Amino acid sequence: MLVIRNKTARSVIIRMFPFILIPALAILGATVFDSDKHLIISLAIAVLTLFVFAAGYEKKKVGTWRMVIASVMTALCVFGRFIPLFKPITAITIITGMYIGSETGFLVGAMSALISNIYMGQGPWTAFQMLAWGLIGFAAGLLADPLKKHRALLLAYGVVTGILYSFIMDIWTTLWYSGGFDVGVYLSALVTAVPYTVSYAVSNFVFLFFLAKPFGDKLSRIRVKYGV
Repeated sequence: MLVIRNKTARSVIIRMFPFILIPALAILGATVFDSDKHLIISLAIAVLTLFVFAAGYEKKKVGTWRMVIASVMTALCVFGRFIPLFKPITAITIITGMYIGSETGFLVGAMSALISNIYMGQGPWTAFQMLAWGLIGFAAGLLADPLKKHRALLLAYGVVTGILYSFIMDIWTTLWYSGGFDVGVYLSALVTAVPYTVSYAVSNFVFLFFLAKPFGDKLSRIRVKYGV
């Protein structure tokens, strides 16, 4: 398993990859590369995501347990995408980021999109799904303390991220349709996507309401027991 022990390198990866390199790669994939090369872009983002995950720990043993937990949570996300109407993928990603850390939250969100799309259908949109869910999990880790302490704040975060997910995906829609970013097209995409946006927000609220505490309690015990 890859272990990055240099603190400067770890800091650079954690700060640059999720917020600069991966978004830039997703945008390049939508505007510069041919649509038939979308899988190369998605796999490149997956590699960068693994570096982000590896930068989140110093010891191999800790990384191994984190990978086990991340694999289980990713599997739950993938399975959850087959549930009609409401999908728990965002809620599970948020819970992972809160209790296991930002880097693991990013990994679960990004890899869930890539793996589940093997069944749902791969395309140029996959890179933006990886980015959107990854950032939602990463941010949940940064906001872990207040989100754990205040249930209302956690539920509000779920609603807001449901809306933000739709906003990010509509950026891809605009880039794909216009070949560049057009404000008018983007606003039209936002209006058209309102029913989906509402379903994202509501599903996040519902799944966080029911899953956050039981999942959080178990992940907290695992974290203490194995020093994750």
